[in-house]
Amino acid sequence: MAGVLDSVNQRTQLVGQNRLELLLFRLRGRQTYGINVFKVKEVLQCPKLSSIPQSRSVVRGVSNIRGETIPIIDLSMAIGLPGIPAESLPTSFVIITEYNRKTQGFLVTGVDRIMNMNWEEILPPPKGTGRDVYLTAVTKVDDKLIEIIDVEKILSEFSPLGEDVTEAVLQKSADRVPGHLPVLVVDDSVVARRQIERCLTAIGMEVVLKNDGKQALDYLKSLTADGSKANDHLAMIISDVEMPEMDGYTLVTRIKEDPALSDMFIMLHTSLSGVFNQAMVKKVGADDFMAKFSPDELAERVMEIIDRA
Repeated sequence: MAGVLDSVNQRTQLVGQNRLELLLFRLRGRQTYGINVFKVKEVLQCPKLSSIPQSRSVVRGVSNIRGETIPIIDLSMAIGLPGIPAESLPTSFVIITEYNRKTQGFLVTGVDRIMNMNWEEILPPPKGTGRDVYLTAVTKVDDKLIEIIDVEKILSEFSPLGEDVTEAVLQKSADRVPGHLPVLVVDDSVVARRQIERCLTAIGMEVVLKNDGKQALDYLKSLTADGSKANDHLAMIISDVEMPEMDGYTLVTRIKEDPALSDMFIMLHTSLSGVFNQAMVKKVGADDFMAKFSPDELAERVMEIIDRA
């Protein structure tokens, strides 16, 4: 356990080629869950929690950690399971994470280990799991199913972000010349795809949605199978970094290596804001990077990129 806790910060600085490191943890019961180590700032024994008046029950309280007041979310309750009993808090753990420019802690019953894996081993949830399931992907470790939780879906429910483009930005879009090519959006989170699509359609853009890097690359190759270039069909690509089967870094690399695709403008759009390595963006050849999620910022950046092109 000590090794896991001591090495998380160091491991968050690592970026691989289509690889990730999963922090495995438990809630109530035997099921094991996973979270990308890139999202993790630290893991600690559950600290003393202060209650928040009129807060939702899923928020067990707040704690002052390294000078920052951080909400602590009971991850069991957040995905529809019974909450962790109060008497179990002293032996529980908190995973401190950074998502979408905010820091939060997730209360879990135990932390197991860190697994180094290839994104090809991370698969989309089985078909038919439905909208109410809080999974973004699944994998197997030692023949046991590991469920990777869709944290963006959880956060959108207990602390929703503003998803609407403001009137001032909409007015800017109204003055633009219509008829631009579609934008390809690649993201494994249903919530993130919805947010980006809503933002872009508000400024008059057509959107094509794909769930992961492999789907996106197959789609791009199908567009250019007739000898055309990808930018004959699409205005730009907005891609997440963390995705099953093929991550955003690998997708960018594969696109830039293909003469029919290499001219595409690619923005990496990710919740990995706190530990994101800008050098990696340049290394794989991405054209831009933005941390999730500000609808106005995204809308204005997309308009600027497309109009400049």
